[in-house]
Amino acid sequence: MADDHTTAILSFEVFPPKKDDEFEGVYSVLDELSKLQPAFISVTYGAGGSRSKKTVEIADYIENTLGIQAIAHMTCVGNKKESIDQVLAELKAANIHHILALRGDRPAWMDDEQYDNRDFQHANELIAYIKEQAPDFHIAGACYPEKHYEAMSMRADIARLKDKVEAGCEQLITQLFLDNDAYYRFQETCLANGIHVPIHAGIMPITSLKQVETSISLSGTSIPKAFSDIVARYSGNPEDFRKAGIDYAIRQILDLKTYGVDGIHIYSMNKPKTTRTIMEAIR
Repeated sequence: MADDHTTAILSFEVFPPKKDDEFEGVYSVLDELSKLQPAFISVTYGAGGSRSKKTVEIADYIENTLGIQAIAHMTCVGNKKESIDQVLAELKAANIHHILALRGDRPAWMDDEQYDNRDFQHANELIAYIKEQAPDFHIAGACYPEKHYEAMSMRADIARLKDKVEAGCEQLITQLFLDNDAYYRFQETCLANGIHVPIHAGIMPITSLKQVETSISLSGTSIPKAFSDIVARYSGNPEDFRKAGIDYAIRQILDLKTYGVDGIHIYSMNKPKTTRTIMEAIR
């Protein structure tokens, strides 16, 4: 276990707003987040590439206006190779050379035949394709400390993760988790299976009951007793719940930094105030 609290790389994630009339507001969010000096900011991608143009625009602003490394998410489940080629060209034109390559969730419009006959079955195929078409791109991948909810077992999930790394994935960012022990077990399993790339711990401050119902439920993340106690105690008081959720994330991060993790990736949910509170507490 490491004792150095300064070594972990700190980074954030933002998302393009779903409504066009809310889009301009993301730039003020980014301006505020940039003051916290993250190592990089990743930008999510709509299902089936529905917001890919917005992803490129936001990543362009992060990289070229704010001078912070941008990592553009790219999903392949609803995309043909031609669509991937187009986005790669747009990213390259914007001087963006870092991608988080994901399979992504099945879009609502995709029927069974389209799903079964898609160009990319898994993220490792997308990674291999990008490395073949644009070898100068640096690629990150996603990983799941408590396994992907579709995986038959942790062993199967780790095998798929190793496929990603062997295809050219240079670093990993985890799904949100609330139990640090699950992350530590996962890290040891990766090392035991020959996965040696940096693994950034994905932390999402859970500040409302709605997030418990959506973010946690959809991701399949387990809820440890320490967090279920917060839900039980503060479910009737939104402001106290928010404070307790932020405090929980801070304690998670401080423990992870003590352990000597490669990086902390904060799912900022486009909330610079919450992110600032966390950063001030952990620095």
